[in-house]
Amino acid sequence: MIQTVIIGAGNVAQHLISAFAKSNTVEVKQVLARNPESIGDIIEKDKITTDFNQIQEADLYIIAVTDNAIEQVSNQLLFKNKLVVHTSGSASIEILNDENRKGVFYPLQTFTKGKEVNFRTIPICLEATTESDFKLLEQVALAISDKVYAIDSQQRKALHVSAVFVCNFVNHLYQIGSEICQTNNIPFEILYPLIEETANKIKTLSPQEAQTGPAKRNDSITINTHLNFLTDQTHKEIYKLLTKSIIDNGKKL
Repeated sequence: MIQTVIIGAGNVAQHLISAFAKSNTVEVKQVLARNPESIGDIIEKDKITTDFNQIQEADLYIIAVTDNAIEQVSNQLLFKNKLVVHTSGSASIEILNDENRKGVFYPLQTFTKGKEVNFRTIPICLEATTESDFKLLEQVALAISDKVYAIDSQQRKALHVSAVFVCNFVNHLYQIGSEICQTNNIPFEILYPLIEETANKIKTLSPQEAQTGPAKRNDSITINTHLNFLTDQTHKEIYKLLTKSIIDNGKKL
């Protein structure tokens, strides 16, 4: 068994703990958590510590905290020459303290507390400074996922920016659409099949090929009708910017 210590108790940490619990290859030996109550129902209480001085010996240490806390946590580790990784999509591998061997274990997914995910379908992006450390991370990743990729820090930064566009920004557009529906007494669920078909199409078509709508057709009458309908100025500006981007993209073809 590969023994690991997870440092953190947020969404990513909790999902990793649950995923490793189903594995026959990886054991979560210990969790360091500022708030033990947040993970008391997913791991035995005797495996939880709040003290850096009490961190146990393990094969791998996974720092699963917010990006702005990674460096501070890494600097608080009291051991040397151990494999320490973070789970961030945007932070460089270099942010980790040089006293230990460095790596990245980045699961590319949006995690919500209490919302179970199928880890076997989640891409895990790995980076390490030595081949032997990469092979260990690969073993750990394959224990919970069928999709494992070697991605360096620059690639991961690009991937994270892409993820913000296709996940966070798209979700915000869902929110705007939901607000417009609510204001006009329309159930948002009417849009579910459209949302599902749009997401499914890009599995067989490129996003460029799958693009439809008034901006794609350069339908100025419909575009102006929509802009006249919108009363929220921010919504108008988002509509204009996205419409321009789609039209400009079409001109490149």
